[in-house]
Amino acid sequence: MRVLAASGVALTLGLTTAACGGGSDDNKNSSSSNGKSEFGAAITSVVNASTTKGGTLNLWSSQDADSWDPARGYYAFVWNLNRLYTRKLVDYAATPGKDGLKLQPDLAEAEPEISADKLTYTFKLRQGIKFDDGSAITSKDIKYGIERVWATDTISGGPYYLPNVLDQGQKYTGPYKDTAPDKLGLKSVTTPDDSTIVFKLAKPYSDFLYLLAMPGSGPVPQKRDTGAKYGSKPAASGPYMFKDIQPGKSVSWVRNPNWDPATDPIRKALPDAINLTITTNADDLDNRLLAGTADLDVGQTGVQAAARTKLLTDPNLKANSDAPTTGFLRFADMTPVAPMDNIDCRKAVIYAADPTALQAARGGEFAGGDIGTSILPPNIAGSDANYDPYNRKQGKPQVDKAKEALAACGKPTGFNVTIAARNNRDAEVKTAEALQASLKAVGIIAKIDQYDGAQDSAIGGSPEIVKQRGYGIIITGWGADFPTGAGYMQPIVDSRYITKNGNFNRAEVKDPAIDKLFDDAAGETDPAKAAAIYAQINQKTMEGAYLLPFVVDKALNYRNPRLTNVYIHDAFGMVDFQALGTSDGK
Repeated sequence: MRVLAASGVALTLGLTTAACGGGSDDNKNSSSSNGKSEFGAAITSVVNASTTKGGTLNLWSSQDADSWDPARGYYAFVWNLNRLYTRKLVDYAATPGKDGLKLQPDLAEAEPEISADKLTYTFKLRQGIKFDDGSAITSKDIKYGIERVWATDTISGGPYYLPNVLDQGQKYTGPYKDTAPDKLGLKSVTTPDDSTIVFKLAKPYSDFLYLLAMPGSGPVPQKRDTGAKYGSKPAASGPYMFKDIQPGKSVSWVRNPNWDPATDPIRKALPDAINLTITTNADDLDNRLLAGTADLDVGQTGVQAAARTKLLTDPNLKANSDAPTTGFLRFADMTPVAPMDNIDCRKAVIYAADPTALQAARGGEFAGGDIGTSILPPNIAGSDANYDPYNRKQGKPQVDKAKEALAACGKPTGFNVTIAARNNRDAEVKTAEALQASLKAVGIIAKIDQYDGAQDSAIGGSPEIVKQRGYGIIITGWGADFPTGAGYMQPIVDSRYITKNGNFNRAEVKDPAIDKLFDDAAGETDPAKAAAIYAQINQKTMEGAYLLPFVVDKALNYRNPRLTNVYIHDAFGMVDFQALGTSDGK
């Protein structure tokens, strides 16, 4: 659901060479590793490396963005698309493999100067950086953009990390209620001049720079901010600017004439234009992909069953496909709605669930993923492949244990529960149906409510609405906001991240011991020691039976053979959209 990362590694800053810059026009139709496109080639290498500019990139999606406002959007593909039009002080390098997890200066001219006590971060901005209207990007624009994250009553839905790190008791309410004359009243961020921005932390936070790489840390010109409506046409600091947005239908980007490639070490901006078409028919989208009239599904959650069969049985189609581990875990949140507020009732659901049936609903072992055993995916440091507290790897429902748990929760004959699933995620609906069938075997009668997936933050993300609708179980998925245990788990199990809207701790986990462990990990600069703390959080979460893991996600996706510079970016678990070009210039 969110931006995902593929490895729990220590933060590394340093300039790297963008992968999409390699190759020449002569080899633009060859893989950078073996001279031809092969199944899975984009996972580890750049397929069809090229520097050719021009043409139109035709992207499709079976779901609209949750928001194009950088501070509000939270879908993984939206964060990825943000790289087209939103720059930050630092961003992930444009390269496949683990090097893609490295942060490098973007709007900043160099790595930050960090004080000896690790409490002060000072950045200098590059010269010549501009918005799409030609106005200069200053440190005040970056501060203002960051301050908008506080205004959850106006622009809710995005990640809420920065206030927990930078507010420091000020109780800042965001720029819309700011009493400072310049609406820049957040005290922990200062702008001594237009090219300098200084962050002061109350205590060391080892993941701080990852927060500055999020879209919500990008610059926003105060004079163009329209509050809740800003997502209708955000200002562009990257190489592309919005030409048109038709909600639920289409989006188009064109070149930003005021973007200077000399100031941008990450983006190459190859296409002249980029179009995104939104459809509600996922099978039609797949058919267009295979026919070559669509270049890529930006959702990157995998083709549907019919296309999956074609891809895996036709060698030519398969050669232009990849099935990477996405970094997502697919799971169910068990909410405080009775009787799911009882730990033994939650355990009954976990034991009754059929791991193999749920895996099949997601697409099977190959295209759906491996059976999940805990809440921490194997690609985040601190996970343990052998940790399986509910014995899910054996692949069968555990009816006897489920009945024991039902007796312990005072519901020996079962109970009724509502399962919520997004109506525009076919795999989630199928997962809900598979869970429904499993639960029926032990007397748990589940009703499935399909809600508008485009309104996920306002429905599934609203504790009040969840309670009003009686959602006891919510089908969901999660990928790391940044590649550490905190980046993965904190939004979904830290009680301090529960919000009235845009909430992703949907189980409403409120365990002071878990919260304290996150604080302990935040101050730990040794990645191995931090990983050990995250392992404890994982165990406490599973012991509380708050979440039912389904699968460690894989996604089988097709890429149009005409695409150049195709590679899976490990920070997103999907193709790096900003790197793409077209070989035919159309």
